[in-house]
Amino acid sequence: MVATVLGDRVADPTTRVTDAALRCFARWGVAKTTLDDIAREAGCSRATVYRLFPGGKEVVLESAAGGELTRFLDGLRSALAETPDDLEELLVVGVSYAARTVRDHEALQFLLAHEPEVILPLIAFDRCNVVLGLAASFAAPWLEPHVGREWAHRGGEWLARMVLSYTLVPSAGFDLTDDAGARRFVRSFVLPGLRSATN
Repeated sequence: MVATVLGDRVADPTTRVTDAALRCFARWGVAKTTLDDIAREAGCSRATVYRLFPGGKEVVLESAAGGELTRFLDGLRSALAETPDDLEELLVVGVSYAARTVRDHEALQFLLAHEPEVILPLIAFDRCNVVLGLAASFAAPWLEPHVGREWAHRGGEWLARMVLSYTLVPSAGFDLTDDAGARRFVRSFVLPGLRSATN
């Protein structure tokens, strides 16, 4: 849920507006949400939204997406930091955290279901390399002690490709939001792939 992802933060004006936008997007989508809707939800004026986000709704959307990505990576980093330094455990925690975050994010789920044209340009085509590069850079330090420097970045990108695919297009064979399902996925495909690459 949006509330789960956003939390009950006392936000600065910019964050208050982007959080309000996410709540609006979760209800009506991007196309039907107006700046007036966002301003009303944030408890401020339309002029304030324009002042904070020159360019209007598209700029609010980009800022909200960037903020959610940062929040996701911070949460994932905290979850991994509390995990034993064991490759299987790190992978299971990372995979299940990512899958649950995508599943529970109401705005993202609404847009994937009703306005995929809003989301896909952010994660597909020429933007895909940006997303995968960011994911690989994040994963590499966690993987390096287990697979070596040469394969840490490559392994992170490969893992991101798989998790992104399975979370955006769920498979009946693996429920990555469930720890047991994520562990079966990791043991069946991820660990053998990483180990064979480093041999």
